[in-house]
Amino acid sequence: MSFDFSTPYTSARLPVFARNIVSTSHPLAAQAGLRIMQQGGNAVDAAIAAAAAMTIVEPVSNGLGSDAFCILWDGQKLHGLNASGPAPQAWTPEYFHQKYGNDSVNPPKRGWDSVTVPGAVGAWAAMSERFGKLPFADLMAPAIEIAERGYLVPVVVQQKWEAATPLLQSLPGFAESFLPWGRAPHVGELFQFKAAAKGLKAIAETKGRAFYEGEIAQALVRFSDQHGGAMTLKDLAQYKPEWVEPIAQNYRGYTLHEIPPNGQGIAALIALGILENFDLASMKVDGIDSQHLQIEAMKLAFADVYRYVADPKYMEVTPAQMLDPAYLKSRAQLIDMKKAQDFKAGNPVKGGTIYLTAADENGMMVSFIQSNYMGFGSGCVEPQFGVSLQNRGHGFNVQAGGLNPANLVAPGKRPFHTIIPAFLTQDGQPVMSYGVMGANMQPQGHMQTLVRMLDYGQNPQAACDAPRWRFNAGLAINVESGMDPATVQGLAARGHQMEVINDSYQDFGAGQFIWRAGDPATEGYIAASDARRDGLVAGM
Repeated sequence: MSFDFSTPYTSARLPVFARNIVSTSHPLAAQAGLRIMQQGGNAVDAAIAAAAAMTIVEPVSNGLGSDAFCILWDGQKLHGLNASGPAPQAWTPEYFHQKYGNDSVNPPKRGWDSVTVPGAVGAWAAMSERFGKLPFADLMAPAIEIAERGYLVPVVVQQKWEAATPLLQSLPGFAESFLPWGRAPHVGELFQFKAAAKGLKAIAETKGRAFYEGEIAQALVRFSDQHGGAMTLKDLAQYKPEWVEPIAQNYRGYTLHEIPPNGQGIAALIALGILENFDLASMKVDGIDSQHLQIEAMKLAFADVYRYVADPKYMEVTPAQMLDPAYLKSRAQLIDMKKAQDFKAGNPVKGGTIYLTAADENGMMVSFIQSNYMGFGSGCVEPQFGVSLQNRGHGFNVQAGGLNPANLVAPGKRPFHTIIPAFLTQDGQPVMSYGVMGANMQPQGHMQTLVRMLDYGQNPQAACDAPRWRFNAGLAINVESGMDPATVQGLAARGHQMEVINDSYQDFGAGQFIWRAGDPATEGYIAASDARRDGLVAGM
């Protein structure tokens, strides 16, 4: 790929070139990963170290009680890892109806009844065991040091921390862990998380087993019992991450890979499969036609995703059926270039998140994402070991007649999931490891940035910096304030309900990108990090 290396957007960031690279949304985490590489670790080791550090430096978005997904190139083959956790065995529709009324549609947003079994620690252990080079305990060392010594809270994270405080301060363990002065930390104030350091040490010493079978597991169950949760030692002990085969969609001579359902990565694949039927490159990159077409393709994708995607054992249709080229062509024909539409699900033929990426000079590339879902997840924080718990359970339905019957809550079932890593190949060889954070923004970000690179030749940093839009529901679209006003007005004239938003933290996601420039040992990589967070590309 021959990129345009100009800087057409407001960010002053330039792409980074190196043979060993870690890109994250916080400098200390990127440096943690690079430190591990300097000690002889590979890209998997670096990604695990960076992920552990991220639980400390960006607690708004993730914690030790997160879920995770990964796509990695081991130098020869692509692998996928689904480390989302299942529902506790006690969870049934009746469980929630008895506690929250027969009219409840979903499990609650916060509290213990939003917590499924956390998978992130299991992901770290599984990745290390299969592909790592250094001892697992070494990978936890940077995060432990940061948690014990503390760090100065950065601007973007502090803003979301402070905004979440009124909502979450009364939830179990939250104030004790995250409001050390009875308030959120100020920008530049030292925050230490010694309980999480203790948790990380136990995880390091046992290769993660303490979390699922040992002292952390016991503490989590006690904490759950104290506050009305249903998590049991058996729920934790039975958990295992699942190695999976990524699903894929060809686009402009390349292939985009995503984790299969229960995640929403298939939305990006559907949208690209629809766009493959149009000549986007002939349209102005930031113009009305190009943006309108991408928005409509994304809306069509979400219509099917929200109707059909769930734990794959329960889905009515397969990913292959949802990605059938003839079906996607029929969906593409629904797009009216002059008018915005509110699409409904089709009928396929039956038959709050952190993202990081790392690559090394031996060719290993890792696309990794972990999340507590909404800001601070459930709001519950086990105080002894500093385990901040996700609220993924809120993604279930509890009504049998809901929009997506396949996503009805059941014991041991995984909920519909939003976090998704992405990976690009060409002719079976690795090209780019990348991802974009932010709930339903993630597949939208995957598509928008990839279109900019493959259809318009924008370099990864420019594609990352470019103003984004976000589809919400119906005809509602949020756009960043940096988008060309003429484009915003033109989209509104076609019926899009446009709202300009200045907050980019969750609304428009934040991405990290590593593009393989050639032979990793000689040419290395081109990497980018999003200015919407406090990100950094660290390379050597």
